[in-house]
Amino acid sequence: MHLLDAASKIFQCIPVVHEVTAVISSEYFNESNRSSKKAFALVTTGPGLTNSITGIAGAWLESRECLIVGGQVKRDDLAPDGLRQKGIQEVNGIGLVKSITKASLRISKPVTREIVQQVITEGATGRKGPVFIEFCIDASASPATESMEKTNSQVGGSVTYPISNWQLGELRSLIMNSKRPLVLLGAGVSQAEILRLEPKLEKLGIPLASTWTGADRANSEYAYYAGRPNTYGMRWANIFQQQSDLLIAIGTRLNLQQTGFNCEDFMPVGSIVHVDIDPNELNKPNPKDRLAIQSTSNEFLSLMIEEFSSAKTLTAREEWLEFLDLVKREVPIIEEFHKNVSEYVNPHVLINLISKNSSKNDIVITCSSGGTFTATQQSFLNSRGQQIISNKGLASMGYGLAGAIGAAIANPESRILLFEGDGGFAQNLQDLGTVKSNNLNLKMFIFSNSGYASIRSSQIAYFSGNYVGCDVKTGLGLPNWSAICNAYGIEYQKITPDDFVAFHFMHYLESKKPIFFEVMTDPNLLYTPKVASKILPSGQMSSAAIHDMSPKISTELAAQVFRYLPKELWGL
Repeated sequence: MHLLDAASKIFQCIPVVHEVTAVISSEYFNESNRSSKKAFALVTTGPGLTNSITGIAGAWLESRECLIVGGQVKRDDLAPDGLRQKGIQEVNGIGLVKSITKASLRISKPVTREIVQQVITEGATGRKGPVFIEFCIDASASPATESMEKTNSQVGGSVTYPISNWQLGELRSLIMNSKRPLVLLGAGVSQAEILRLEPKLEKLGIPLASTWTGADRANSEYAYYAGRPNTYGMRWANIFQQQSDLLIAIGTRLNLQQTGFNCEDFMPVGSIVHVDIDPNELNKPNPKDRLAIQSTSNEFLSLMIEEFSSAKTLTAREEWLEFLDLVKREVPIIEEFHKNVSEYVNPHVLINLISKNSSKNDIVITCSSGGTFTATQQSFLNSRGQQIISNKGLASMGYGLAGAIGAAIANPESRILLFEGDGGFAQNLQDLGTVKSNNLNLKMFIFSNSGYASIRSSQIAYFSGNYVGCDVKTGLGLPNWSAICNAYGIEYQKITPDDFVAFHFMHYLESKKPIFFEVMTDPNLLYTPKVASKILPSGQMSSAAIHDMSPKISTELAAQVFRYLPKELWGL
């Protein structure tokens, strides 16, 4: 209570209903804000902290700066070792968050500004991550002295990672001999830096792809845009990536979603250069043998451009760039099975349409899990400079609204476009009150299919359609969205096939106030294409290679777009 009183005299304070919203909103505020402003979450002891843990874990896995300040009982009420609780609502916050924070600090008596600054700076140094500071109430109530305010040393500073002569030689050789290079940009890459370097990259004829959490590091307006490869990624992007003879992955950990669960068949005809700031990511056994370089993304990008410029191999890559155009043309984002006319709106078609009518100043929140997340990442074509934010590492449901609130508060001049499924939105809908009270320019597209689409898909694919806890028919309770919006005083619009065809909903996008769009989608819709798996007699799962997505493409099309893959790898 002392911290809140003090903060209210210095900061803009945004109250939320649930503490997890405070943490996620702070993460997305910091991720989307282009100025020096930052947000932090202030929560109470006990349940305030436990409610925050999902958000802290998400920021940890996505390597995002996020400060969480928590209350704690007074020092004399702290439980000694072996005692579960002594103080009212006491829980050991430091112990709970130790494994999902870069640094944590309990302040049981007044400390100097320098000590606090050092902990906070840790979250922004090297590979970023959340930081937790816990204040005992008697410490927070104590007055600061002049000596505590003084700082005698410089806190923080940039870190460089020199590349060895051997690594440079290997990189130079790979670039010199490559005819089919591809650069994969992860969230560790600065969007501002890649936009600054884009003209040079385009002049060199270097195709750029992005990961899902780094979705806005490559944009569809770039001449050699190569999409978002992923297990559920753009089919054409997966096909193109798998035929590269040199993948340079920068600022991404190359996790199993990125390589496919069948990581043995990732990049079957190419070499991999893996650039990351964290040596633990570089030392893991998968994907296959690769040239691992510890470096910041900005440092490496400049070096890479120098090496491509020196190689002067653009002419040798002309066939590769023509092939990129062919794959894009022959394997469209909106495939024929997406266009089936029915009594429902197809998410891929609607999201693709909105992307074509969006502004570069819009900020797109793609929630973080489920069928709607998949449809957005597969179908939304981002323009140059447009931001797309998600949290794929934890892939928690309920992230979308909280993240959209943070982005909207950080960017009051921008329109926020949120795409989320009804099941995920229901997990955090209580903070519609925060949306309304702050009159946020937020357009919420909630795809209503009576439940959990991704769970339903898995139960169809692997368990013969034995539905359990995935929809209204199996006991999952979801609200009447119109009534919910009415309760919060938020404008509600329903999008049916007729509305979609007539574009009735489009003019609502120009409004500055929050609007909730309920999009009527097919409860039985399977979100495809995707990399399929099968259950073996042993009970183990076996996955196809990342380019072998279901539904399968025709043999005739495969002959065109699998030009550089041996026929035995086509998977047909």
